[in-house]
Amino acid sequence: MKAPSPTPMTIGARGALRGTLTIPGDKSISHRALMFASLAVGESRIEGLLEGEDVLATAAAMRAMGATIERDPDGVWRVLGVGVGGLLQPTTALDMGNSGTSTRLLMGLVASHPITATFVGDASLSGRPMARVIEPLSRMGADITASPGGRLPLMLRGLCPAVPIEYTLPVASAQVKSAILLAALNTPGTTRVIEPVATRDHSERMLAGFGAALSVERTLAGRIISLTGEAELRPQSITIPGDPSSAAFWMVAASIVPGSDVTIANVGLNPTRTGLLSALRLMGADIEAIDPRTVGGEPVADLRVRHAALSAIDVPADLAPGMIDEYPVLFVAAAFASGRTVARGAHELRVKESDRIAAMNAALGACGVAVEEYDDGLAITGSGGEAIPGGATVASKLDHRIAMSTAVAGLHATNPVTIDDIAPIRTSYPDFLATLDGLTGRA
Repeated sequence: MKAPSPTPMTIGARGALRGTLTIPGDKSISHRALMFASLAVGESRIEGLLEGEDVLATAAAMRAMGATIERDPDGVWRVLGVGVGGLLQPTTALDMGNSGTSTRLLMGLVASHPITATFVGDASLSGRPMARVIEPLSRMGADITASPGGRLPLMLRGLCPAVPIEYTLPVASAQVKSAILLAALNTPGTTRVIEPVATRDHSERMLAGFGAALSVERTLAGRIISLTGEAELRPQSITIPGDPSSAAFWMVAASIVPGSDVTIANVGLNPTRTGLLSALRLMGADIEAIDPRTVGGEPVADLRVRHAALSAIDVPADLAPGMIDEYPVLFVAAAFASGRTVARGAHELRVKESDRIAAMNAALGACGVAVEEYDDGLAITGSGGEAIPGGATVASKLDHRIAMSTAVAGLHATNPVTIDDIAPIRTSYPDFLATLDGLTGRA
């Protein structure tokens, strides 16, 4: 696939961020809402769907396999599902763009259907290993032919009926867990996934809501998720909460830029997603949860964030599964704290859209921050709240979170920071720059 031309952008200090903002719908939940609704019999209604490129790739793939998916003028999405077992053979390759979540979950979906699908993606996604999904899905009977290193492009031939398995996750990965559960939906018998370290549980919550025969048991070995297959899913009306991974950028920006006072509306606070919130509070961030409530089965609140003096911490390793996508912007927060922050236990960052440990080490180092790289994280000596030098051109590595995290760092830099390509931001947060303009009075 030919890569589009880069879109560079320079971001410098703009003064305080102020106002109330609404963030995009949760990306993880948006993917799952489209997939599960496509497997229900009847029409589901989805409000608050994230309309970024990653989620749109999921929508396109489900359409290619028979689901009817339409967006109303008021922004509500309607999905007419084909039923579990009713997926159709796609006539062309499924283009996943930059979306690892789409790829891994859809591989699970196809694995137990009598169809064959070819998965392709952009340069970044094609460099990401899929072996962790290939291994359990192969045990269930799928025939998978991947490119060298277990990468895209790959072809997957599903088996129907597939074989139920009991599988212990070797790494904490909600994507692998969800891929197995999706395969289990059309597999006779009971499939069990054992996760020694709990990961985000959106799949379990939503599958139960759609009527799947699913149970969760907490044992000394970890959480055991059991799903009995040949499910009949019921259509649902779903409201998707705001994405805590998108809220993360404003939580950090408001914390580090003097004079800032920002309220982020409708933030999802699923306990498996609040690692960054916990870490920032340990650092002394001023974050108040207002009007806690439940939306679409998920805990939600508005977050008011005001500028605060941050202090360095040793980031607790047990927070890693709950903020794996937020580490890049946590590294930015650490760059403005007093003292030396050590954030380790995040090996997964090496195999995300980019090697996020190396990318953020390079980005912050180029901006004049003292950084030490480990195999599983970074140690960062902060500025004590003062502006960092900045003045660098940073490589986003086709990674939306690197681009947005670097933009946040530029908001309190002595010299503007140039990002070599902001185009990847469209994959998860199309309105990021417009929101930044609004909060800094430039809209």
